[in-house]
Amino acid sequence: MKLSDFDFDLPERLIATRPARPRTAARLLVAEGGGITDAVVRDLGQFLRPGDRLVLNDTAVIPARLSGLRARQSAQGLTEARIEVTLLEPGPDGTWAAMVKPLKKLAEGEVVRFGAGLEASCEAKHEGQAILRFNLEGEAFDAALDAAGAMPLPPYIAARRAADAQDREDYQTVWARHPGAVAAPTASLHFDDALLDSLREMGVGVSHVTLHVGAGTFLPVKVEDVTTHKMHAEWGRVSEAAAQEIAETKAKGGRIIPVGTTALRLIESAAQDSGQIAAWEGDTDIFIYPGFAFRVTDALMTNFHLPKSTLMMLVSALMGQDRIREIYDHAVRAEYRFFSYGDASLLIPD
Repeated sequence: MKLSDFDFDLPERLIATRPARPRTAARLLVAEGGGITDAVVRDLGQFLRPGDRLVLNDTAVIPARLSGLRARQSAQGLTEARIEVTLLEPGPDGTWAAMVKPLKKLAEGEVVRFGAGLEASCEAKHEGQAILRFNLEGEAFDAALDAAGAMPLPPYIAARRAADAQDREDYQTVWARHPGAVAAPTASLHFDDALLDSLREMGVGVSHVTLHVGAGTFLPVKVEDVTTHKMHAEWGRVSEAAAQEIAETKAKGGRIIPVGTTALRLIESAAQDSGQIAAWEGDTDIFIYPGFAFRVTDALMTNFHLPKSTLMMLVSALMGQDRIREIYDHAVRAEYRFFSYGDASLLIPD
């Protein structure tokens, strides 16, 4: 299975840098029964049935992108360097792993000051990342980060524009509860409270799970034999209540439809040991590519993904490689908007 099997031509004009407004005005490609229907997200209920269950990731994105100054005293005097930091994940000892640019201008022991009373010392550098220890913790850290940080937009958006105040709202789901993600579960960005209420009224169930999406979701696949790719790990939790709701829905013949690949990866991780959904908590590095046996998922709502990405491999596993090529060919011809702020698809396998 080659990396080139998951490649396709994508015109740059189809990469979205802002979301649709209102959220539910985004377009929705529905692939079901061998056909393709062009719709909009607010019409989602037309393609669901009473007794179906949506699984939503309730992680909250933190303003993980920081810009600060490093001061260094030398024989020539005091010099400063602008340091850009993207937080990746907290360590058990209170430190943070972070991407730092330029990393070569930050030495171990040096301090970066970000504003709002927030500063961090570099404790170590390892494999292109830095380990940072901040001067604040708990609620004080959260408040300072909120004041000094910016939303960590994906690289393909950040390369085109800087994050701004509007992204604080746009790059967060309406049901975000548990801070810890440095990337959004982007398929969920299409929902508002009114759409959720209408789906509940028609008998569609909703369950929440938590997966803290890491920056590793944007890492490219660098091996030609994709089966040898090593996935990044992310922390997640499926509660006892959510597992029971999902199990009862399946027992009654309802469909389990995760909203986003993060929710899908989590519920499939929770079913790997026994083959059935169960309460689960821990780090998952599950890698889903063609040949994977889905234990829980019956359909998926997701955005349109990057060529040669692990997410292209995931949707190919769900729908079949030939079918996903057909779907993506249609999406490009019909000029759907791609990636995190783009349009959505509802993928229902035969």
